[in-house]
Amino acid sequence: MVFIGFHASHEQIPPSALLDAVVGAERAGFDGAMCSDHLAPWTTAQGESGFALSWIAAALARTRFSIGMVNAPGQRLHPAMVAQAFATLEEMFPGRFWAALGSGEALNEHVTGDGWPDKGVRNERLRESVDVIRRLIAGEEVDHDGLVRVHRARVWSRPAEPPPLFATAVSAETAAWAASWAEGLATVAQEPAALRRVVGAYRDAGGTGPCILQVHLSVAESDEAAFAIARDQWMNGLLAPPVTWDLEQPEDFEAAVAGLDPQRLRKAVLIDHDPASLAERIAELVEIGFDRVYLHHVGAEQSRFLDTAASDLIPALKERL
Repeated sequence: MVFIGFHASHEQIPPSALLDAVVGAERAGFDGAMCSDHLAPWTTAQGESGFALSWIAAALARTRFSIGMVNAPGQRLHPAMVAQAFATLEEMFPGRFWAALGSGEALNEHVTGDGWPDKGVRNERLRESVDVIRRLIAGEEVDHDGLVRVHRARVWSRPAEPPPLFATAVSAETAAWAASWAEGLATVAQEPAALRRVVGAYRDAGGTGPCILQVHLSVAESDEAAFAIARDQWMNGLLAPPVTWDLEQPEDFEAAVAGLDPQRLRKAVLIDHDPASLAERIAELVEIGFDRVYLHHVGAEQSRFLDTAASDLIPALKERL
């Protein structure tokens, strides 16, 4: 049976309320959770951005299921510090933590004042960071002088087994590249043909481990209400890489979507009022080749979604997957 998870969006919800939501997600019947890792929200309407590494420790302590996070080591977060954080989380909560590593977005990384590299350089920096993180968690003393620099670093508190490190990818090219080092792949919902290319490229290149899909959705009592939630909270969904990689401020995202047709949100967010119909649409994406699906209701208020998930959406998904 496919793993059905809950996505916790730090960009939209205060950390304390998001903690209550993830506890509620376990109670609703989700199999696990994942969260974003942002310094800034996509838009000012979202208006939040808690520190994921602090939050995830509290979330793991308050729940019993697995919780993972997206992370971009190499600029804002030095890989030695990431290694220490991951090792501590896995030591405290063995077998329940994972991370999906990506090359990052300027929205979160520009604050260091360093230049924002192009995608090729960011991928090379990510690959170096992954090696550093793995070596440190394994107990090595690490010196490294490349796109990231490390001087005689050691992580002293380590888990019995390292946490799995997956890759994030939205294109087939990145997915194929990641297959050489990742223990799984995480991507976000897009057109089915594009998803098939991403999964196929990863598997064809020898990629192992789970393929994970994050799905943005909006469910409410009517189609109009569900669309209004998406329009208020997820207008950034009108944009896609490479544009989203390079914008620095929430106001830049708002300027970039100004004048775009909001109806295009229906391609980025599954908007529905019928849980059975929504479950069918999610299942069609999962059946492309995913082992796990994490559902992100794009509303800032999660309690109604969690009630709907418990009573209708999760049972309907389990019938189909």
